[in-house]
Amino acid sequence: MIQALGASQGIAIGKAFVLPHWEWELPEQKIDVADLAKEFDRLYEGIRRSKTEINRMRTELDEVVGSEEASIFDAHLAILEDPVFMNEIQGIIQRQYKVAEVAVKEAIDHFVTMFDLLDDEYMKERALDIKDVGNRLLKHLLGAPDIALPEDTQPFVLVVRELSPSQLVHLKPELVLGIVTMVGSPTSHSAIMARAFGIPMVMGVEGKLEQPIGTGDLIIIDGGTGMLQVDPTSDMVSRYTELRKRQIADREQLLTLAQVPAVTQDGVSLTLAANISSLKELEAALSNGAVGVGLFRTEFLYMDRVRFPSEEEQFEVYRAVAQKLKGETLIIRTLDIGGDKQLDYHELPEEENPFLGFRAIRFSLERKDLFKTQLRAILRASHFGDVQIMYPLITSVDEVREANEVLEEAKSELAQEGISFRQDTKAGIMIEVPAAVAIADLLAEEVAFFSIGTNDLIQFTLAVDRMNEQISHMYEPYHPAILRMLRTVANSAKSRGIPVSVCGEIAGDVNALPIWIGLGIEELSLSAQAILPVKQSMLRTRASDCRKLLEDMFRCKTAGEVRALATQFYAEAALSPGNVQPRK
Repeated sequence: MIQALGASQGIAIGKAFVLPHWEWELPEQKIDVADLAKEFDRLYEGIRRSKTEINRMRTELDEVVGSEEASIFDAHLAILEDPVFMNEIQGIIQRQYKVAEVAVKEAIDHFVTMFDLLDDEYMKERALDIKDVGNRLLKHLLGAPDIALPEDTQPFVLVVRELSPSQLVHLKPELVLGIVTMVGSPTSHSAIMARAFGIPMVMGVEGKLEQPIGTGDLIIIDGGTGMLQVDPTSDMVSRYTELRKRQIADREQLLTLAQVPAVTQDGVSLTLAANISSLKELEAALSNGAVGVGLFRTEFLYMDRVRFPSEEEQFEVYRAVAQKLKGETLIIRTLDIGGDKQLDYHELPEEENPFLGFRAIRFSLERKDLFKTQLRAILRASHFGDVQIMYPLITSVDEVREANEVLEEAKSELAQEGISFRQDTKAGIMIEVPAAVAIADLLAEEVAFFSIGTNDLIQFTLAVDRMNEQISHMYEPYHPAILRMLRTVANSAKSRGIPVSVCGEIAGDVNALPIWIGLGIEELSLSAQAILPVKQSMLRTRASDCRKLLEDMFRCKTAGEVRALATQFYAEAALSPGNVQPRK
């Protein structure tokens, strides 16, 4: 059994189809000076055909999974229009008299090598985009056909070194049981698209196989845990077949709770809202019973395109989401760019520690022109629903006041232009750094609500990069320091009479539910897949028991002790549903 990276949840059992690498036979001859113009014409024609093909794929994908995922191909178009990339190709042709396809291959290799050397996961993922675009251009220059997938109708598990979005878009989801890649990251474009298609996916298998997987080999993958088994025993096949059936049955059972209110057995309610980044994600969340949106990540409107989105483009998206919610709250987080989220068309400064650098609200307050454009779009959308604004990475009262000044300017401009919006649109903040926790009482006087961003709060408080394999085990949501920080924020919000919600991965951990209920948190903002499991646990819980459990947790001295209490609480609930009691 091999442990890799889970990129898209689900279990797949089937025979492998191994997709071969791109291999090109390139001409070695050089061109004559007199033929330079002809070679440039060949290059430009290849670019034209590549753009046409990419635009067609974008349109096809838009019809299947939505515009947000389809916008991945905007980045591919941007590469073909990037002067640095194209100048590299043209320079090789002109200075070294090499044919266009050789120049393209050398340019690809140059940039991929350069990006792979960077200690930046985002740039490593963009290297795959460059290879994808370059290979498409090579295909047209050489007149080569696409590498074909099986023509028969037998479903298969696709095995490939790395899967590009261009290859994935041609797959028929009904025939692809799952995907295994040798390299890659769960945040790559291919992983995003696999999740959108609902295809189980496991990544990062390279170096873990005793021998290569061959076409026709029977394999099992678990996209949730990252497990891969080649040539499983019949007992293992039976076990995972039953597990897959049970997952499907459990999911169907959970769906019956979609419209059931999230209320404890002793009458305490909790709003379960959604974390989304696109309209398609909202549809999935609503089908799972989400009540409003607690976090709309707007940075995905800015990424994988060739320029900043206009006010009108943003307004159309925000309005569509607000209308879809039919009066339920929509909290839109302003641009949270920087750190691991970069823009292909706007170069941010190189930083040794970008997560502590020029990002989120710091970027917005530096580029107030872009910030005001976004605020205007959000305000205009407020005319169509209960739309609220949330500022990320706040560390001081000054930042809140400066952001609100820009908000007031946007309101004044819209009023003068006669454009409708809600004058009382609320503005709140993310609590995600220790500084914000320490002055939560002061910040509560400045804003309409808090949302605790647990991912960054845990990372910054414990000084642990959770993506660093050497220390990721130290990223501990149940650390006593985190519990005390959560209590500080909740108490500060209560004393000021403002609501407080929680977003981040731990919000979807059912074992953490007693913490939120015990602290009096009013809302959780979750991924679509986490809503129903959390609701199911809540329906079997008593708030009074959660408060007692939380008291016990605050007496714990280690994260292990806290986690043991949380796990034990619901382990006993499974034995006695409807009568959950924390152990004394």
